Amino acid sequence: MYTHDVFSFLSKLTIKRVWNVILLTSSFYLTKWLKRPIQWGLPMTISFEPTTACNLRCPECPSGLRSFTRATGNLKSDFFRSTIDELHERLLYLIFYFQGEPYINPEFLDMVAYAQQKGIYTITSTNGHFLHDENAKKTILSGLDRLIISVDGTTQETYENYRVGGNLEAVLQGAKNVVYWKKALKSTTPHIIFQFLVVKPNEHQIEEIYALAKEIGVDEVKLKTAQVYDYKNGNPLIPEQDKYSRYAKTNDGTFRVKNELLNHCWKLWHACVITWDGMVVPCCFDKDATHKLGNIKDGTSFKKIWQGEAYDRFRKTLLQGRDKIDICNNCTEGCTVWASQD
Repeated sequence: MYTHDVFSFLSKLTIKRVWNVILLTSSFYLTKWLKRPIQWGLPMTISFEPTTACNLRCPECPSGLRSFTRATGNLKSDFFRSTIDELHERLLYLIFYFQGEPYINPEFLDMVAYAQQKGIYTITSTNGHFLHDENAKKTILSGLDRLIISVDGTTQETYENYRVGGNLEAVLQGAKNVVYWKKALKSTTPHIIFQFLVVKPNEHQIEEIYALAKEIGVDEVKLKTAQVYDYKNGNPLIPEQDKYSRYAKTNDGTFRVKNELLNHCWKLWHACVITWDGMVVPCCFDKDATHKLGNIKDGTSFKKIWQGEAYDRFRKTLLQGRDKIDICNNCTEGCTVWASQD
């Protein structure tokens, strides 16, 4: 199952994209050595936000809490296409997710299909409530390479502790629909993942999620550690098993982020986020888009923003100390998954 996913990714490589990766990597390590920002190339990874809307009310999510200070809305396909037309030659990996539930945007799968036409590896993350039969089939036909479905519990009682307002049965049926159409259409994509956000209410069900995924025919299970905003004095979501927590308990009973805040960050050199309304922000930890580095919709090219004064200033601040940037203080580079097993 992994073989198909790896082949799908490798099939997107071109000379221009490989050269761009070399430029990004070399400029990042040169920056670490010289301790001043050097930026060559364009991002190889972009997170594009389909929408800020969500049907659930998850307690550590701005979409779920309805707590955004920025405008809400849906990404428009014409704006998406024009941006991809500018970037596709060097863009390797496109994440259709930032905040919100992607499938709420009615044009979402059309945009996936457009990115596929440009030879870009595509991925999305969904809460799974919109994977009815028609959408499941359209997902396969869109060419989506990777589909992450959040399943944070194996019983309704446990699941709804975090996925407030969610229906586990609907999510599991949606996963079954995608598996069915993937087989029916004889497709090798998408690579289907159950993502299990490990929190205290569900950590006792970790073994069960693997069994459930195998029963349905899902390709992989990923365990992900949970980010919580108010962690210093403890939080009911922090797992008791230390290996599943981003936070360590100190001698005085308070908690701290486990990872050391190094004064560099690979994400600032190879990736960024573009919100539904065209704002360019540094990474997935800037959930409310407070660090606006430019706006593509005002007519500025992405390249000019990526190599512009605001980005350069942000990178310089980062090199002086990640503790000087608010969104970095709770960062464990945790947009990536903590552990996985097929």
